[in-house]
This record gives sequence, C-alpha cells and structure tokens, in this order.
Amino acid sequence: MKILVTGGAGFIGSHVAARFLRDGHEVSIVDDFNDYYDPRIKRANVAALGGAARLFEGDIRDRDFVEGVISEGAFDAIIHLAARAGVRPSVKNPQLYIDTNITGTHNLLAAAHRSGIGRFLFASSSSVYGLAKTVPFTEDLPLPQTLSPYAATKLAAEQLCGNYAHLYGMRVVCLRFFTVYGPGQRPDLAIHKFTDSIHRGQPIPQYGDGSTRRDYTYIDDIVQGVAGALRYEGPAFDIFNLGENQTTTLSELIIEIEKALGKKAIIERHPEQQGDMPLTAADITKARQFLGYNPQTKIREGIPKFVEWYLSTR
Repeated sequence: MKILVTGGAGFIGSHVAARFLRDGHEVSIVDDFNDYYDPRIKRANVAALGGAARLFEGDIRDRDFVEGVISEGAFDAIIHLAARAGVRPSVKNPQLYIDTNITGTHNLLAAAHRSGIGRFLFASSSSVYGLAKTVPFTEDLPLPQTLSPYAATKLAAEQLCGNYAHLYGMRVVCLRFFTVYGPGQRPDLAIHKFTDSIHRGQPIPQYGDGSTRRDYTYIDDIVQGVAGALRYEGPAFDIFNLGENQTTTLSELIIEIEKALGKKAIIERHPEQQGDMPLTAADITKARQFLGYNPQTKIREGIPKFVEWYLSTR
C-alpha cells in the first residue's frame, strides 16, 4: 500500500511511518518543520528512517502544495497527523490553529477526493470532550462545548471528515488520541518537560493542586490502533478512542517520574490554566471490538521506558 503520513516528522508521525515501513508499505511524509519546537528534532526523526520514506517538505495550509503532493503520489491512504498542537498556545493564537487544523485538513480531504483516495485517517484528540459529564468518555457522547481553540479545531475537522465520507463515499476514520507519550515525545509535553527539569534539578510547574487526571497512552499502543484503523472495513465514517483505559493524577505522574529518575521534583505551584481539561478518560470498548486495539503499556511501565530513552539522549 502507498501511504502518505502528514506530520510524519513529528513524534507520533515518525513512529507511525516507521511501523508501516517495517510492514512493507511504501511511505511518504509531509512536514513543514515549523518552529513550534526545535525543527532539528523532527529532521532527526526523518533521518532515523534511513531514507526509506519519501519526504515532501511544505505546509498543508498551501492548497497548491497539497494538490501537487497528492496528485503526484497516487496514494492508497492518507494518515493525517499534521496539526498545530497544544491547548495553551491555541488560546493565544487561535487563528493559526484555525488555518492549520481546519483549512489544512480541508485541503487534504479535497485533494484526496479529487485523486480518488479511498482511505483517510484523521488524528483527533481527547480534548474534543470538553467538560463531558459521563466518564469514561464514549465516542457517542454529545459534545456541546469545547474548552480551547485547539479542541474546537479538532472537532470541526472531524465534522469535515464526516462531510466527505457522506457526500463522496470516502472511507474516513477519526482517532481521538489520549495524551500520547513515549520515546521521542515532543519536548513541550508534560512528561518530557518534567523529566528534563527533575533530571537537571530545576523546578517543575504544577498547574492546580495535582488532582487533574489524564489517560496517558504509550506510543506503541497508539501505533497499534492506527494500524487497526487502516484495516477497518466498517461504516464509511467512524470515530474511535485510542487511550490506555486508566487515569493518572498529575501528582501520581510526578511520583512515577521521580521513581524512574531516582530524584525528587522541586514543585513550583501555579493556578490552573485556561483551556485545560480536569479529566480525560477513554472508553476503548469500541476500538477493542472493531480495531483489535489492545493497549499493553501502563504508566508504571511506560514512564521508565521513556526515562531510559531520555537519559540515552543526554
């Protein structure tokens, strides 16, 4: 199969690309290497693929660029992971998130439709659940209110995916990722930032009282879910949670990192941040049933694996 992975130089994207290359597929990558975090990290991710994946460097906001890549590539499937990430930055610059996550996604959907690409996977987010009252979150929950521009753009992009499936018969699967971590994790994310600060003896910022809970999901489990979604033969449009099915408080997370590093954290307390969700918790029953999704790595096992990787890069 010929697969295009957008955002393929990033944390999740490079792991996904590596998996499908190992499985014998022909993989191409789109990435703009923007400066949201150090582009050298993303270039190193691509280099680690050993030249096995074709690279198209450009911005998904550029409709002509997207059209050119997709018409040239003759792909069988698109795995769309490229996005402006981060809840807090989206509050400061919502227009950038709208342009990238909504317009960029539409550019890809439109080009995929015109080129007759039959499969489209979209990386959504647990943030679309906002202040959902039913826990754990199921895919059929009503979603009346998101809490950040980032979440709103992900939900809007899901709606566009549904439009293209309904209007044009494109097979589209939206995957709601729950706080992905593991080797290669972006340096702006909490686990990476906390590990780095504790290792260097620097204070870590704790927003709120430490009681917020997240469903932390190990990268290998996410990749397994993506592979299952690519094989999915159900309805033309569908949505699946990909989480670990276990929640961890912020305070518990810090303790796990301390244990793995053998060092105590210096905690700098701050008020809760605008846009942050107090809880994410995935019901993965549907993904288990239809994608064969079976997450294996709990937080107590995943954090030492991440710390081992982190220390190997020092």
